[in-house]
Amino acid sequence: MLEVNHVHKEYSTPRGPLHLLSNISFSLKKGTATAIMGPSGSGKSTLLYILGTLELPTAGEISLHGQHPFKLGHKDLAKFRNQHIGFIFQDHCLLPQCSVLENVLTPTLVSEDRDSYQDRALLLLEQVGLGDRTDHRPAELSGGEKQRVALARALIRRPSLLLCDEPTGNLDIQSAKLVADLLIDQHQLHGSILVVVTHSSVLADRFPSQFQLIDRHLKRL
Repeated sequence: MLEVNHVHKEYSTPRGPLHLLSNISFSLKKGTATAIMGPSGSGKSTLLYILGTLELPTAGEISLHGQHPFKLGHKDLAKFRNQHIGFIFQDHCLLPQCSVLENVLTPTLVSEDRDSYQDRALLLLEQVGLGDRTDHRPAELSGGEKQRVALARALIRRPSLLLCDEPTGNLDIQSAKLVADLLIDQHQLHGSILVVVTHSSVLADRFPSQFQLIDRHLKRL
Protein backbone atom coordinates (compact mmCIF):
# COMPACT_ATOMS: atom_id res chain seq x y z
CA MET A 1 0.00 0.00 0.00
CA LEU A 2 1.25 3.45 -0.97
CA GLU A 3 -0.24 6.20 1.20
CA VAL A 4 0.22 9.90 0.55
CA ASN A 5 -1.07 12.22 3.26
CA HIS A 6 -1.44 16.01 2.94
CA VAL A 7 1.73 16.51 0.93
CA HIS A 8 2.73 20.10 0.18
CA LYS A 9 5.70 21.29 -1.83
CA GLU A 10 7.01 24.81 -2.24
CA TYR A 11 10.30 26.42 -3.20
CA SER A 12 11.74 29.67 -1.92
CA THR A 13 12.35 32.30 -4.59
CA PRO A 14 13.43 35.97 -4.45
CA ARG A 15 9.80 36.88 -5.10
CA GLY A 16 8.44 34.66 -2.36
CA PRO A 17 7.44 31.00 -2.07
CA LEU A 18 6.57 29.09 -5.24
CA HIS A 19 3.79 26.62 -4.47
CA LEU A 20 3.78 23.46 -6.62
CA LEU A 21 1.72 20.93 -4.64
CA SER A 22 -1.06 21.57 -2.14
CA ASN A 23 -2.65 19.05 0.21
CA ILE A 24 -2.05 15.97 -1.98
CA SER A 25 -3.62 12.85 -0.47
CA PHE A 26 -4.34 9.45 -2.03
CA SER A 27 -3.62 5.76 -1.56
CA LEU A 28 -2.84 2.93 -3.97
CA LYS A 29 -3.10 -0.77 -3.21
CA LYS A 30 -0.57 -3.38 -4.27
CA GLY A 31 -1.05 -4.26 -7.93
CA THR A 32 -2.63 -0.89 -8.82
CA ALA A 33 -1.58 0.85 -12.04
CA THR A 34 -2.33 4.56 -12.30
CA ALA A 35 -1.52 7.49 -14.56
CA ILE A 36 -1.06 11.10 -13.45
CA MET A 37 -1.72 13.74 -16.08
CA GLY A 38 -1.44 17.51 -16.10
CA PRO A 39 -0.01 20.46 -18.03
CA SER A 40 3.70 21.21 -18.16
CA GLY A 41 4.91 22.84 -14.96
CA SER A 42 2.02 21.53 -12.89
CA GLY A 43 4.32 19.57 -10.55
CA LYS A 44 3.80 16.04 -11.88
CA SER A 45 7.49 15.17 -11.90
CA THR A 46 7.98 16.81 -8.51
CA LEU A 47 5.24 14.62 -7.06
CA LEU A 48 6.83 11.56 -8.65
CA TYR A 49 10.22 12.41 -7.13
CA ILE A 50 8.61 12.79 -3.71
CA LEU A 51 6.95 9.38 -4.10
CA GLY A 52 10.36 8.00 -5.04
CA THR A 53 12.00 9.66 -2.01
CA LEU A 54 14.31 11.66 -4.30
CA GLU A 55 12.83 14.92 -3.02
CA LEU A 56 11.50 15.91 0.39
CA PRO A 57 8.00 17.33 0.74
CA THR A 58 7.68 20.68 2.46
CA ALA A 59 4.92 19.16 4.60
CA GLY A 60 2.98 15.90 4.77
CA GLU A 61 4.20 12.35 4.57
CA ILE A 62 4.23 9.20 2.47
CA SER A 63 4.39 5.58 3.51
CA LEU A 64 5.03 2.42 1.52
CA HIS A 65 3.75 -0.84 3.00
CA GLY A 66 3.70 0.75 6.45
CA GLN A 67 7.22 2.17 6.29
CA HIS A 68 7.87 5.91 6.46
CA PRO A 69 11.00 6.52 4.38
CA PHE A 70 11.44 10.20 5.22
CA LYS A 71 11.91 9.26 8.86
CA LEU A 72 15.02 7.27 7.93
CA GLY A 73 18.58 8.52 8.01
CA HIS A 74 20.38 9.28 4.74
CA LYS A 75 22.05 5.88 4.43
CA ASP A 76 18.94 3.89 5.35
CA LEU A 77 16.82 6.02 2.99
CA ALA A 78 19.15 5.21 0.09
CA LYS A 79 18.93 1.52 0.97
CA PHE A 80 15.13 1.70 1.18
CA ARG A 81 14.94 3.38 -2.24
CA ASN A 82 17.23 0.79 -3.81
CA GLN A 83 15.30 -2.15 -2.38
CA HIS A 84 11.72 -0.99 -2.88
CA ILE A 85 11.50 1.57 -5.71
CA GLY A 86 12.20 1.31 -9.42
CA PHE A 87 12.50 4.30 -11.75
CA ILE A 88 12.05 4.82 -15.48
CA PHE A 89 12.86 8.29 -16.78
CA GLN A 90 12.02 9.93 -20.10
CA ASP A 91 15.66 9.98 -21.17
CA HIS A 92 16.32 6.44 -19.85
CA CYS A 93 19.55 7.50 -18.02
CA LEU A 94 21.67 4.57 -19.20
CA LEU A 95 25.42 4.51 -18.59
CA PRO A 96 27.02 4.91 -22.04
CA GLN A 97 30.22 3.07 -21.13
CA CYS A 98 28.37 -0.03 -19.90
CA SER A 99 26.78 -2.86 -21.83
CA VAL A 100 23.05 -3.50 -21.84
CA LEU A 101 23.48 -6.28 -19.28
CA GLU A 102 25.71 -4.14 -17.06
CA ASN A 103 23.16 -1.31 -17.14
CA VAL A 104 20.38 -3.65 -16.03
CA LEU A 105 22.54 -4.90 -13.17
CA THR A 106 23.50 -1.40 -11.96
CA PRO A 107 20.93 -1.27 -9.08
CA THR A 108 22.31 -4.56 -7.71
CA LEU A 109 25.92 -3.39 -7.32
CA VAL A 110 25.38 -2.42 -3.68
CA SER A 111 23.68 -5.74 -2.86
CA GLU A 112 25.52 -8.38 -0.91
CA ASP A 113 23.95 -11.02 -3.18
CA ARG A 114 24.60 -9.12 -6.43
CA ASP A 115 26.00 -12.19 -8.20
CA SER A 116 22.61 -13.89 -7.88
CA TYR A 117 20.94 -11.32 -10.17
CA GLN A 118 22.72 -12.32 -13.38
CA ASP A 119 20.13 -14.90 -14.40
CA ARG A 120 17.25 -12.56 -13.56
CA ALA A 121 18.78 -9.80 -15.66
CA LEU A 122 19.10 -12.13 -18.64
CA LEU A 123 15.48 -13.27 -18.18
CA LEU A 124 14.20 -9.69 -18.03
CA LEU A 125 16.10 -8.80 -21.19
CA GLU A 126 14.52 -11.78 -22.92
CA GLN A 127 11.09 -10.64 -21.75
CA VAL A 128 11.59 -7.15 -23.21
CA GLY A 129 12.92 -8.55 -26.48
CA LEU A 130 16.60 -7.74 -26.02
CA GLY A 131 18.03 -11.14 -25.22
CA ASP A 132 20.36 -10.87 -28.20
CA ARG A 133 21.63 -7.36 -27.33
CA THR A 134 23.19 -7.97 -23.90
CA ASP A 135 26.72 -6.99 -24.98
CA HIS A 136 25.69 -3.89 -26.93
CA ARG A 137 26.31 -0.34 -25.69
CA PRO A 138 23.47 2.22 -25.46
CA ALA A 139 24.83 4.10 -28.51
CA GLU A 140 24.06 1.00 -30.58
CA LEU A 141 20.38 0.94 -29.57
CA SER A 142 17.30 2.80 -30.77
CA GLY A 143 15.33 5.04 -28.43
CA GLY A 144 12.71 2.36 -27.87
CA GLU A 145 15.37 -0.26 -27.14
CA LYS A 146 17.05 2.02 -24.61
CA GLN A 147 13.74 2.48 -22.82
CA ARG A 148 13.25 -1.28 -22.74
CA VAL A 149 16.66 -1.62 -21.08
CA ALA A 150 15.54 0.99 -18.55
CA LEU A 151 12.41 -1.06 -17.86
CA ALA A 152 14.45 -4.20 -17.21
CA ARG A 153 16.79 -2.22 -14.96
CA ALA A 154 13.85 -0.82 -12.97
CA LEU A 155 12.51 -4.33 -12.36
CA ILE A 156 15.77 -6.08 -11.46
CA ARG A 157 15.32 -5.63 -7.69
CA ARG A 158 11.63 -6.60 -7.78
CA PRO A 159 10.45 -3.17 -6.56
CA SER A 160 7.13 -2.82 -4.81
CA LEU A 161 6.74 0.65 -6.35
CA LEU A 162 7.54 1.38 -10.01
CA LEU A 163 7.64 5.07 -11.01
CA CYS A 164 7.74 6.25 -14.63
CA ASP A 165 8.31 9.84 -15.72
CA GLU A 166 7.09 10.29 -19.32
CA PRO A 167 8.36 6.81 -20.32
CA THR A 168 7.17 7.18 -23.93
CA GLY A 169 7.66 10.94 -24.32
CA ASN A 170 10.73 10.72 -26.59
CA LEU A 171 9.56 7.77 -28.69
CA ASP A 172 7.84 7.44 -32.04
CA ILE A 173 4.29 6.05 -32.09
CA GLN A 174 5.28 2.43 -32.75
CA SER A 175 8.06 2.38 -30.15
CA ALA A 176 5.82 4.13 -27.62
CA LYS A 177 3.13 1.46 -28.05
CA LEU A 178 5.68 -1.33 -27.63
CA VAL A 179 7.15 0.18 -24.48
CA ALA A 180 3.64 0.79 -23.06
CA ASP A 181 2.67 -2.82 -23.83
CA LEU A 182 5.79 -4.12 -22.09
CA LEU A 183 5.31 -1.81 -19.12
CA ILE A 184 1.75 -3.00 -18.55
CA ASP A 185 2.64 -6.65 -19.17
CA GLN A 186 5.54 -6.55 -16.72
CA HIS A 187 3.42 -4.74 -14.14
CA GLN A 188 0.77 -7.46 -14.37
CA LEU A 189 3.47 -10.13 -14.11
CA HIS A 190 5.26 -8.64 -11.11
CA GLY A 191 2.32 -7.01 -9.30
CA SER A 192 4.03 -3.84 -8.11
CA ILE A 193 2.31 -0.50 -7.64
CA LEU A 194 2.79 1.37 -10.91
CA VAL A 195 2.61 5.17 -11.19
CA VAL A 196 3.12 6.79 -14.59
CA VAL A 197 3.38 10.54 -15.18
CA THR A 198 2.52 11.38 -18.77
CA HIS A 199 1.25 14.03 -21.15
CA SER A 200 -0.10 11.30 -23.42
CA SER A 201 -3.83 10.66 -23.12
CA VAL A 202 -3.28 7.57 -25.29
CA LEU A 203 -0.98 6.09 -22.66
CA ALA A 204 -3.07 7.29 -19.71
CA ASP A 205 -6.23 5.73 -21.12
CA ARG A 206 -4.61 2.31 -20.82
CA PHE A 207 -4.67 2.56 -17.03
CA PRO A 208 -7.80 1.82 -14.98
CA SER A 209 -6.87 4.49 -12.45
CA GLN A 210 -6.17 8.09 -13.52
CA PHE A 211 -5.47 11.37 -11.75
CA GLN A 212 -5.10 14.93 -12.99
CA LEU A 213 -2.77 17.44 -11.34
CA ILE A 214 -3.79 21.03 -11.97
CA ASP A 215 -3.55 24.24 -9.94
CA ARG A 216 -1.46 22.40 -7.32
CA HIS A 217 -4.27 19.93 -6.53
CA LEU A 218 -4.69 16.28 -7.50
CA LYS A 219 -8.09 14.86 -8.41
CA ARG A 220 -9.11 11.37 -9.41
CA LEU A 221 -10.71 11.09 -12.84
